[in-house]
Amino acid sequence: MSDPIVGIDLGTTHSLVAICTEAGPRVLADAEGRALLPSVVRMVAGAAPVVGHAARDHAVEFPLETIASSKRFMGRSHAESLAIAEGFGGQLVEGPRGIRTVTPQEVAALVLAQLKATAEAALGHPVRRAVITVPAYFDDAQRQATRDAARLAGLLAERIVNEPTAAALAYGLNRARKPETVAVYDFGGGTFDVSILRIEPDEVHAASDLFQVLATNGDTRLGGDDIDRMVMEWLLAQAAAAFGPLTPSPGVLQALRTFAERAKIALSDRDAAPIEIDLGSGRTLRCTLTRAALEAMAAPLIERTLAKFRAALADASNPTLDRVVMVGGSTRMPAVRAAVAALTGLAPYTALDPDQVVALGAAVQAHILMGGRRDLLLDVIPLSLGMETRGGAVAKLIMKNASIPTRATETFTTAVDNQTGIVIHVLQGEREMVADCRSIGRFELKGLPPMPAGIPQLQVEFAVDANGVLTVSAAERRSGKRASLQVVPTHGLTTAEVDRLEQEAFAHAREDMHLHRVVDLAVNARLDLKWIGEALERTRAALEAGYLEQLDASMMRLKGFCEAAERNPAATDADAFHKAKEALDQLSMRLHETSIASSLKSMSTPGGAGDAPTTG
Repeated sequence: MSDPIVGIDLGTTHSLVAICTEAGPRVLADAEGRALLPSVVRMVAGAAPVVGHAARDHAVEFPLETIASSKRFMGRSHAESLAIAEGFGGQLVEGPRGIRTVTPQEVAALVLAQLKATAEAALGHPVRRAVITVPAYFDDAQRQATRDAARLAGLLAERIVNEPTAAALAYGLNRARKPETVAVYDFGGGTFDVSILRIEPDEVHAASDLFQVLATNGDTRLGGDDIDRMVMEWLLAQAAAAFGPLTPSPGVLQALRTFAERAKIALSDRDAAPIEIDLGSGRTLRCTLTRAALEAMAAPLIERTLAKFRAALADASNPTLDRVVMVGGSTRMPAVRAAVAALTGLAPYTALDPDQVVALGAAVQAHILMGGRRDLLLDVIPLSLGMETRGGAVAKLIMKNASIPTRATETFTTAVDNQTGIVIHVLQGEREMVADCRSIGRFELKGLPPMPAGIPQLQVEFAVDANGVLTVSAAERRSGKRASLQVVPTHGLTTAEVDRLEQEAFAHAREDMHLHRVVDLAVNARLDLKWIGEALERTRAALEAGYLEQLDASMMRLKGFCEAAERNPAATDADAFHKAKEALDQLSMRLHETSIASSLKSMSTPGGAGDAPTTG
C-alpha cells in the first residue's frame, strides 16, 4: 500500500487517524502508543507551534496562547464565533490578521499534520490522501474550511464524510441488505449531536449504499467536559468543607480537572472512586466519589441529550429505529447507555470503542475508495466463539461456519463457594484452551448473593446479528442479576490468518481435546469431592467403618488424579481419571441417600469475585 488513503476523525477535543485493510479498520497510534491526539495547539510568538498532548498538559501555564475546541469556529463568521466563544482558551479578533492571529483552519491544519506524521511513521509510507469526517450539521462553508485545513496540512481530502455515516460504516450496518433506520447518538468531550439516518441498499453496487440524514440535532456546548466541570465543583466543595474557603492555584485547578476526569472514567466500571489530591500548604483532600453521586450530577445533562434525541426523532417523523449506535467517550457511562436504551427500547451498539468508531468508519470509506470490498465482516462465523471455563478451557457456544444471524445459549455454574461476581471471558478460535485462542472481550457479572459452589445457575447467550456484532449476555437465574458485552469478533483477522488458525487447530486436535477433557474432569471432580466431603462430615457417625474406609480410599484416589492434572494435564491418563470419578460417584450414592434430608451448608468466607464459571 504505497499510496494509502487514511481515515481521519478531526474532533473537537480529540482527533484520530485510522487505516483499513483486508483485516479490517484499525487506529494508528503515535510512538508512545497513544491513539487519541488532543485537538489542542499552543501558539507562542517566536516559537514553533506545539500540538497535542504537550499543548494540553501545559495549558494552565499558557492560558492565552493555548487554543482548544477550535472546530467549533470552523467556517463561521466573526459574529457567529463570538456567540459560541464562552470558555474558549484564546482571544477572538476580526481580520485583517496580525502576526499572532491564526484562523481555525490553520489550527486544524496543525492537528491534521500531526496525524499525517503519525500515520506515515506507523505505515512506513508517505500519506497524501485522507477521508475526513465532519458533523452532519456542518454547512458548505464549514466543509470547505475542513478541506482548506487538509490542504494546508499537505493532505488531499478525497471525501468529506458525515460522522454518523462513518459510525454506521464502522459497524458494517445494513449488511442485511434491506432499508434500515439508524440513530447515531454522539456524546463527545465538547459537543453532543444525534442524527437519524436512513440507509438504502444498492443491490447492484454494494459500496454505494445511500446514507440519508433524515434529521440531526445537538448542542455545541454540551459534552463530557461539562460532567468533568461538575465533578471539579464537587471536589472544590469537599475541599472547602474540609479546609475552609480556598483560592486554588492554576496547578491545583489543573490537578482537580485531571482527577475529576479520571474519577468519571473509573466510575464506568466501578461503584466508587477514591480521590486524593495535594492542595498545597500541607492540605490533602481525601474523598470518595460514588457512581450514584456522579449519575445524580450528570442526570440533567443526560436529560438534555434525550430532549435533543426526541426532537430529532420528531423532525424525522418519528420513524421506527432498527439500531442505535453510540459514539463519543461520554457514552461509556452506564447511565447514558441505560437512558438511551430506555428511550428507544433498543440495546445500543457499543461493540467498538466509542472514541474510535468514527475514525474507523472513515478508514472503511477510504478502503472503499481504494477499491476494497465493502463487506469486511463475513456472512458466516469464520472461527468458533466461546468463553473461558475454570481451569483455562474454552466452552464453544457458536461453531465456525455458522450462518449469521445466529445465537446459542448454555448454562454454567460456579466452582468456588460464595462468589459474588463471575468474569465472562469471550474467546475466538478453534483450539480447546484459552492460551491458544484469541481474546476478544471480558466483562463481570457482579452483585451475586453468596451461594455454595455449583448452586448458581448462570445462563449465557451468544448472539451474532446480521451486521456481525456479537452480543454476549449473562444472567444468574436465582438472583436475576444480568450483564452484557458487545464485540465485533472478526475485525483484525485476514483470510490467511483464519486459515492458519484452522490448520493449527486440526494439527493439535488430539492433544487439545485431551487437555480439555482432563481440565473438565479436574473441575467436576473437585466439586464432587467438596460435596461428598461435606456430606461425609454430617453423616460419618451413621456409616459403618468398612464403607467409610472404601469411601476414603476412593476419594484419595480421585484427589491424586486432580493433583496430577494440575501438575501436568498432558501426561494425565484421562480414561483412568474418568473411571476413578465414576467409581466414586457410584460409591457415594449410599452416602447421599443417608444425608438426603440435609441441606448444603454455606461457607462463611467469601469466594473470589473474579472467578471463571464452570460447565453445568
